[in-house]
Amino acid sequence: MPRTAGNISLEHDTPELARSYDEAGLVQFRHGKFLIGPLAIKTGEHVLDIGTGTGRLAEFVAGLVGPDGRVIGIDPLAGRIEIARLRQGDNLQFATGRAEELSRFDDAQFDAVYLNSVFHWISDKDRALREVRRVLKPGGRLGLNVQDPSRPHQSRLLLRRAIIEAGLAGDRQDSNPVLGSTDEELKSLFAAHGFAGYRSELRALIDIHDDAASLLQWSEASAFGNFLEAFTPHERELVRRTFARLVEEQRTPEGLKLERYLRFAFAHKAPSHQ
Repeated sequence: MPRTAGNISLEHDTPELARSYDEAGLVQFRHGKFLIGPLAIKTGEHVLDIGTGTGRLAEFVAGLVGPDGRVIGIDPLAGRIEIARLRQGDNLQFATGRAEELSRFDDAQFDAVYLNSVFHWISDKDRALREVRRVLKPGGRLGLNVQDPSRPHQSRLLLRRAIIEAGLAGDRQDSNPVLGSTDEELKSLFAAHGFAGYRSELRALIDIHDDAASLLQWSEASAFGNFLEAFTPHERELVRRTFARLVEEQRTPEGLKLERYLRFAFAHKAPSHQ
């Protein structure tokens, strides 16, 4: 039976989706580098990558902290951690784990924590931020990027159109649930959990795909099995065909050029919880 729309499940990931995510992961990696720059990570620092996926960005950060530093990447999807462990080294380790449960880590263990295209998958954001604050050193930096519901990705808008044109809208008007945050929501959350110096920026990023099939493959892999999960297999195929037709209207000489929007937010752990 289809899953109820609005729920996010960690149970639908497969080895095939994990491999597809790793192969197409340059999209997420590029966005992640925009996140890492403002964190000003230094040699010798200890860094936690929450929702590391297959570890591509964590591997890059391990090069920044050098042999005297350490990067730990965690992700709740065991299949993605299995791939990430192929990147392990003396200063880079991976383990399964969730943002809401960081009890394996000591208080004030990390100089920086980041979540790259992860925060919009977390339902208990309050608990996650409490845990992040606990494991950060005083003055430690937090960086994340998140989908902002006020500016949906262009591909999501096209998928909504495809669902409507396929006659399948009803109470299922989106491709998969995303628990995004606006600027005001993030600012309030950060302040409530003892973070100071909040700043954020909504960035428009351009993705270029060869065809609708490659875009759908990336959407399925990045949603770890939640993509179109509220629909039956027959309905999914109908939505895919309609979506492919709509996406082709966006074709340029370079390929299918689509805008995605991510809000990048940064803050540091205040010396005491106000």
